[in-house]
Amino acid sequence: MTKIKADFTKITGKIKPMHGVGQPPMCFGSDELFHYLKEAGIPYSRLHDVGGWLGGGLYADIPNLFPDFDADENDPANYTFEFTDMLIGYLMKADCEPFFRLGVTIENRWDLRSFRVFPPKDFHKWARICEHVIRHYNEGWANGFTYGIEYWEIWNEPEGNPMWQGTFEEYCELYEVASKHLKGCFGDKIKVGGYASCGFYAADNDPEITGIGLDPANSNERYIKNFFAFLEYITSEEHKSPIDFFSWHSYGAVHRIIKQAEYCHKTLDKYGLGDIEEILNEWNPCHTIKNKRGSWAAAQNLAVLLAMQKSTLAMMHYYDAQISYSIFSGMFNPDLGIPYPNYYGFMSFNSLYKLKDEVFTETDDENLFIAGATNGKKKVLVMSNINNKELTAEFDITGADVSDVDIFMINDEYTYTLTGKEIVDGKLAIPANTCVEIKFYN
Repeated sequence: MTKIKADFTKITGKIKPMHGVGQPPMCFGSDELFHYLKEAGIPYSRLHDVGGWLGGGLYADIPNLFPDFDADENDPANYTFEFTDMLIGYLMKADCEPFFRLGVTIENRWDLRSFRVFPPKDFHKWARICEHVIRHYNEGWANGFTYGIEYWEIWNEPEGNPMWQGTFEEYCELYEVASKHLKGCFGDKIKVGGYASCGFYAADNDPEITGIGLDPANSNERYIKNFFAFLEYITSEEHKSPIDFFSWHSYGAVHRIIKQAEYCHKTLDKYGLGDIEEILNEWNPCHTIKNKRGSWAAAQNLAVLLAMQKSTLAMMHYYDAQISYSIFSGMFNPDLGIPYPNYYGFMSFNSLYKLKDEVFTETDDENLFIAGATNGKKKVLVMSNINNKELTAEFDITGADVSDVDIFMINDEYTYTLTGKEIVDGKLAIPANTCVEIKFYN
């Protein structure tokens, strides 16, 4: 018997925007599927790798927005905003805010030939180009907009060849130049950060790891060394740089992500950065063709959302919401043009997000994840059972009536099904690898 406690009279904090996504589901320039973002209340879409190979030559990447680096960055005629304008317009219509990555799309076959993943020729000019991109979307420059886009991320995964073919020290210099310039231009009107770290896999089993003595030939260990090198650089007296958020990535399962998030926070805190926003803006524990489709994937992903709600993270972006056959595209079925079950887990998390106030919840099963929320009237519990067996949950609930509820569970048939109207005798059978949402009416 698994015990679950929930107290709707005890507010513990705010529900955070954990259910953001990476690339949105644009299909041949159409926003046909963007209504799904709005219906699930997806709060953010990160604009990285948008449009496929080299960003499709059109969207979001700095070389797409400013094709000739040698041109005058102060002349609006030298910018190509039209396609990214269209994309961001689609997002705004869907009430989904862009999280703008300033940089380039990944080049996975860099070993054959690389195109855009080299350090900019002039870091200061690159920063000024980014400044004009921000002015276009936030201040109306070049027939632009006043969207007030808040998050601006400097590059992505500069630890290796698919994204950055300079040294890591060169990236730190780029970050310093760009962050100082952009914050000098816009101050607190925007948030600037980075560096979209590849992650902290090497620290899984050693929370005290410092980066000293790690082998740079081992990529997982190199990520840790670079993490420390970046923090030492931007906090030094010589190079002290503004940073509003630190972003990082993980493609591990939920328990691994929990450890990595704890490690990240402890390390930032050591460098006096424990109060900045921590953002996991690439994550996906189900990145295989076989595993991304069914209720198992939905349960795994919802478990991450619920677990990270209770962490120090400020937000997350699932990689990704593209409509494609990529192993990472686990939100929409490209053959049918409809959501996978995973989508409904994000919609269920939004049931919490809409109510805003998180309430006390507790369970004694490490593979059952739970969160609850209220707005003072409505009350919701959301759970994910990632055990490979059914469990019987026994509820101890304060401030809500278990005999007047709607119980929903995700199945493999692309639906979120109403399965019951009451919790009988305070108990509920939860199938293996299943997402559950309980709405209370009294």
